[in-house]
Amino acid sequence: MAKKLNGRSEQLRSLVAEEAARIMAEEWLSDFGQAKRKAAHRLGVTDRAALPSNREIELAVIDRQRLFGQDSRDDQLRRQRELAKQAMTLLAEFEPRLVGAVLKGTATEYSDINLHLFADATEDVALKLMAQGIPYESEEKRVRYSDDRIEYRPVFRFEAAGAQVVATVFPFIGMRQPPQSPVDGRPMRRARLADVEALLSAESAVGESV
Repeated sequence: MAKKLNGRSEQLRSLVAEEAARIMAEEWLSDFGQAKRKAAHRLGVTDRAALPSNREIELAVIDRQRLFGQDSRDDQLRRQRELAKQAMTLLAEFEPRLVGAVLKGTATEYSDINLHLFADATEDVALKLMAQGIPYESEEKRVRYSDDRIEYRPVFRFEAAGAQVVATVFPFIGMRQPPQSPVDGRPMRRARLADVEALLSAESAVGESV
């Protein structure tokens, strides 16, 4: 009996993951938790054992991207990385690092461009944005580290050519220890401006060879 229940739970997990991936692709949603809850509600799933992990949803997003319009997805990802490069150039004094879906290549059309910035004083980032005439919203974000330490870091949200840039600010000492990814729990991969430029150059070379 338990085996049958487990099998049903696995089937429901797949259905919720697929629906969450569809929601993220079509409904301007980039938060895995929100997409998961919305998908579960629509499917009438209340069993917590039937809720997929963020990593399962990410894999469903990747499967969906492969199925629906690879060429258009590549163009969208290239545009997001170009915008990330522009934002990182603007904020170069804060040693910006690109993180998240745009770096990993799993971004949907509505994914935020996530940056990590490093500053001795959070106010320096605010002053930079104001000096450039860039409207922004500020908030705090909860981040977890591999040693189970939790911190609340300041975040600046602003728009770049229609895309949302989410810049989380860390002290310079935080450059050596990235927080855990909300997707798979591993230390987040970070890319410098030079790394992003290299990615774009490689993509251009592939495009020219096709």
